[in-house]
Amino acid sequence: MSPRKARRTDPFDRGGNRGGARPVGGSVPGVDQVEEWPDGDWRVRRVTGAAAGKVYRCPGCDQEIRAGLPHLVSWPAWAGGEDERRHWHTACWRNRTRRGPGRSRY
Repeated sequence: MSPRKARRTDPFDRGGNRGGARPVGGSVPGVDQVEEWPDGDWRVRRVTGAAAGKVYRCPGCDQEIRAGLPHLVSWPAWAGGEDERRHWHTACWRNRTRRGPGRSRY
């Protein structure tokens, strides 16, 4: 009988963060955290449904993020990157590195 292989215990390899994200800090709504992705470091802020009062357009799927829908806001972590804030569906943000440029859902 061969020995069993050890399972990976990296909490970021379980499904959702296949892009290689490494959040720094907790995932608390309304609090910024830095995530390290293959495309750079990003500041990410989770927005609760109660705090989402406007309609935004997700750059990942080009669909509306309705008012009251939980989502996240991201912008480059380097200085001055706050001008580039974008509102994303959570799933679109997680999967953005797998979606090629110019693809749309429809």
